[in-house]
Amino acid sequence: MGSRRLKRHTGFLFQVAWLRVDTQTILTIANHVITKNHRIGVTHSEHKTWLLHIRDVRENDRGNYMCQINTDPMKSQIGYLEVVVPPDILDYPTSTDMVVREGSNVSLRCEATGSPTPNITWRREDGELIILGNSQEVASIEGRAFNITKVNRLQMGAYLCIASNGVPPTVSKRIMLVVHFTPMIWIQNQLVGAQEGQQMTLECHSEAFPKSINYWTRENVIIANGEKYEPSFSDNVYKVHMKLMIRSVAMSDYGSYKCISKNSLGETDGSIKLYHIPTPTTEPTTTSTMPIPTTVDLVENIQWSRQKPVPSLEPGSNEITDASLSTVVRSEETRSRSRPNQEENHEAENVIDTNSHKSIDDDVGQRRIDNTAQSMSSTSSTWRCVTRSSAVICIIVLSALS
Repeated sequence: MGSRRLKRHTGFLFQVAWLRVDTQTILTIANHVITKNHRIGVTHSEHKTWLLHIRDVRENDRGNYMCQINTDPMKSQIGYLEVVVPPDILDYPTSTDMVVREGSNVSLRCEATGSPTPNITWRREDGELIILGNSQEVASIEGRAFNITKVNRLQMGAYLCIASNGVPPTVSKRIMLVVHFTPMIWIQNQLVGAQEGQQMTLECHSEAFPKSINYWTRENVIIANGEKYEPSFSDNVYKVHMKLMIRSVAMSDYGSYKCISKNSLGETDGSIKLYHIPTPTTEPTTTSTMPIPTTVDLVENIQWSRQKPVPSLEPGSNEITDASLSTVVRSEETRSRSRPNQEENHEAENVIDTNSHKSIDDDVGQRRIDNTAQSMSSTSSTWRCVTRSSAVICIIVLSALS
């Protein structure tokens, strides 16, 4: 409700009148309402303050109003009534939901009334940025018209036309932009390997609108959900994530699979090949055991490992001279060469480190042989005989005499 207050000191004989200036219409005189507009009223306070009342103010009540006193000369005062109107979006000139083909040009319009004149702002309902034709992204667009050149699927969605002029409430209208396009499929891994018995999941991604029918095939046969296979599909607007789980891969499962997407505009498919990965086997560790040399080998190697003994100045009857020691060695070499070929091959495989002083166990009764012939000042001979392989081999053991 609007009102206009006018203060005047008047005598009893003077009267106050209210007029509409633009139409020269008399509204009230003194306490009487002249106009037939039932929304107009007048009050006063001790004939000094006169008030014009307008109920249910409308936009057409905007304008200049005059308070007039019938003095001579006449006295008056003019006041302007501003009527503000909240915004309102007009349905007819404003765009409605649109369905367009991908690649076409789109023009969205929004018309609104209000006082003052409303401002128009475009935003996406989901809060995402608006993609323009030049690959720019903005949060909002100002203006009654919103043009898109060569619209694509990323621009599909609900747009809000928002009208505001500072007078609450702000109003908006939702316009749904639908973009149709043929199905597209892309596959991250087109070649997938699996072992027998392994659980494997194949994946495809498709985009299509209108929404597509999606399924998996193998050898042109649609794969249904069962004990062996479990196809699944999850969609978001125009995107579909296709999965095919193979619970336990068998030899018969290797080969090519197809994911297919189909809608009213077309059909496309993608191929994934599942190949066999051999199951790794654990190979037994091979332990090489060095054969124990025969007694003859021991004798021969022991003799070759001895250093040349220091000859005594007065050899006794029991001393072993260089000549006698060489004779024993040569006799053992001759006996060794006279063996069959099998024993020669066996001897070739036996490797004894003659430079290390290792213990000779098992066949020689865990006896240690000390190769320190250089330190002996006198020696005596002792015969030890060992029976092996039906042959009697005698080993000369040199013992130091005190």
